[in-house]
Amino acid sequence: MIKDAVLVLVTCASVKEADYIADILLDKKLISCANVLPGIRSKFRWNGKIEKAKEVLIMAKTRAPKFAAIDKEVRRIHSYEVPEIVALPIISGSDRYLNWIADSLK
Repeated sequence: MIKDAVLVLVTCASVKEADYIADILLDKKLISCANVLPGIRSKFRWNGKIEKAKEVLIMAKTRAPKFAAIDKEVRRIHSYEVPEIVALPIISGSDRYLNWIADSLK
């Protein structure tokens, strides 16, 4: 079982943008899978005010060593000035699934 699997979260302004970002990350073998979840309601502090937005969340599975390249690519193509790009460790999971993540990134 791989020990460096991560879940990368990226919020986007639209399904179209999320699909575009997911497709590029998949094409470049930076991620093995992307779930695109529309209907996210976000509340956040921006420029000294509390803002609200309807967003789309990408949940992407990958390995930690790919994160720097994902961060660079998403920042290059994302519409936000400061996009959310965070990685959370996958501390446990099915051996078969985690191995599939690793194999699909080769």
